Amino acid sequence: MEPLRGADPARIAGYRLLRRLGAGGMGVVYLARSPGGGLAAVKVIRATHADDAGFRARFRREVETGGRVANPWVAPLLEADPDAESPWLATAFVPGPSLAEAVEECGPLPYGTVRVLGARLAEALDAVHGAGLVHRDVKPGNVLLAVDGPRMIDFGIARTPEDTALTASGMVVGSPGFLSPEQAQGRGREIGPASDVFSLGCLLAYAVTGERPFGHGAAAETLMRTVHDEPELDGVPEPLLPLLRGCLAKEPGSRPAVAEIRRALDGTGEGGGWLPESLTRLIARRSAAVLALPAVDATEVSGASGASGATVADAAPGDETAVGPGGATRRRFLVLGSAAGVLAAGGTAAWWTASRPGRASAADGAEARLPRLTVALHADLSGSGRTTGRAQENGVRLAVDRLNSRAGRGFDLALQVHDDEGSTARARQVARRLAADDRVRAVIGPTTDVCAKAALDLYQQAGLPMVSVSVGLDDLDSAKYRVYAATRPGDATLTAPITAYLVRTADARRTVLIDDAAEGDFSWKICAGVDDALRSGQRTTVRRTLAAADDSDGVFRALAKSVTDAGADAVVFAGGYARAARLARALGSAGYSGARLATQRALDSRFLASAGDAAEGWVFATSFLDPTRATAAKSFVAAYRARFGAAPPWYSAEAYDAALFVARAMTGPSREERGAIVGRLRETDYRGITKRLRYDSSTYRYTDAMYLFRATEGAFRCLGDYRDVTA
Repeated sequence: MEPLRGADPARIAGYRLLRRLGAGGMGVVYLARSPGGGLAAVKVIRATHADDAGFRARFRREVETGGRVANPWVAPLLEADPDAESPWLATAFVPGPSLAEAVEECGPLPYGTVRVLGARLAEALDAVHGAGLVHRDVKPGNVLLAVDGPRMIDFGIARTPEDTALTASGMVVGSPGFLSPEQAQGRGREIGPASDVFSLGCLLAYAVTGERPFGHGAAAETLMRTVHDEPELDGVPEPLLPLLRGCLAKEPGSRPAVAEIRRALDGTGEGGGWLPESLTRLIARRSAAVLALPAVDATEVSGASGASGATVADAAPGDETAVGPGGATRRRFLVLGSAAGVLAAGGTAAWWTASRPGRASAADGAEARLPRLTVALHADLSGSGRTTGRAQENGVRLAVDRLNSRAGRGFDLALQVHDDEGSTARARQVARRLAADDRVRAVIGPTTDVCAKAALDLYQQAGLPMVSVSVGLDDLDSAKYRVYAATRPGDATLTAPITAYLVRTADARRTVLIDDAAEGDFSWKICAGVDDALRSGQRTTVRRTLAAADDSDGVFRALAKSVTDAGADAVVFAGGYARAARLARALGSAGYSGARLATQRALDSRFLASAGDAAEGWVFATSFLDPTRATAAKSFVAAYRARFGAAPPWYSAEAYDAALFVARAMTGPSREERGAIVGRLRETDYRGITKRLRYDSSTYRYTDAMYLFRATEGAFRCLGDYRDVTA
């Protein structure tokens, strides 16, 4: 949403305008409050276009066709006035993203979600066809996703099968990649309900794989593949393949009816809960933004009749672009002479043409917009690492907002968000998709070490910068993996704050190091590193190993007894929170009162709950800080609270810094080239709110910032940078 501008009217009929939702050469779409208090999307056509009798007739036809369809999965037409000085229509406002935007930001949809999507859209098309219409433009940009189900929108080119006003022989109208073969060849009189079925098949294949079944590229090439080639359905779940192959049959008579599609996909439950959590949260954020709009008193603005803009769907990514006279930017119409195979941008079918977000129209009289560069967040948003992944998503979003609000910036930053669910297979799928997307200039993430390992080779092959926030990979070949930039030190470096605390703060003379085999190499490296650093004539260490399968209370009691029997004044445990809590209880029962240290892998609220009073005094070495205790992060904390209604969690501020670090590396010449950004990441010196990020060629690291936390009074308290704490 964008604020209203000075020339925007305060009201359209009885609708109080609140924000702009989209804009282009033909008009503006506003978020508005209806006379009854509900929210609506109000499309207002520019008066200059309304002077065209043919244009006004086409708009009147859109109103008429939209009003003929009544179905829960079709965004209802609320009211319209095609005869007004500036014609307008109002539809119910849906706060969710388009399907195109959802796949763009969050990746392919789960199989169960796509079944519900297909069943509901088939029901919507059944209503469209039952009203004697053919939609003709079924595509991801014309489907909005709501919490209770999808909504089909935009009946601007819907027609009765016998209506040939837009379907003269040789004319192609619609969106390449989602057109039927009969549309692609301009066989207007053959375009009937089966054409919508083909488009629905394309849409469902895109939803479940993230790829168009007839590929990308020039419009003419896509249309040729649609007519002559078989669809690419790699990645489509096996149960869906027969149905989608039927929908994508070349001959209209071989395709299933929408009622058959609905029966094949239905029986999946109600729409509630049908979306993955990442999309539910996206809808929640948008709904919250709408609810947070201030109740501004109406102020009449002169010159309101010159509104200019587009529909809600126009702002959605993923639609093909055709350029019409003057760069007009509204309906995704391609007018293509199929015999010649060239774009025709004139005549009756080129009134509304498409533009991707960020393109200004000369016909608008708008200022040229800034270049739009895209970064992607590759994170675990729904798996075991979702707490960290979501924190990073929120931090990156705040960074993008901050950058895009700065005066004098050289570009706007666009963000894609992709969920790998903590799965290595899914991480590789996300990496392949981002590597192939030429718009993406850099990736922030992944969240976990295992997913980073799974994705790194793919990003390296594509030359795509991979800037990690929470990954602690050690021993990577920095010459081989030049695209990798870690904004936190590797796991092995956590030995530094542990050792510093033991020597300078605790003055430990005899330390027991407990290697938790359940944590693999991480635990072994921590214990080995501290052992090497401490061993001297004045200090001794004792090594113990806790087997991965040893979970009996007796094992932990024995470990605690070995600590007290050794006369240790410090113990270091390199395991996770659950086993750390059991050791804490055992040490408490054994009467041990010396220093107790662990790493960030045990820094979890569940450690506090499980250990109880025995958690008191434990110290943890981490690669992240608590931004609420960092003076430099004060404004970030305030912004986070205002937007998300809570204090910023761990790794959110680090992700904020990582995003702005990447943006800094994008400044200067060749900023749209991935290779140039890789090089500039190693040249950039960025002082963030959490740390300074600067590449050190002697250590191959971007930072050495590490911190200490202490468990006290049932909470974790950040002590600060370990170098300051132990000085």
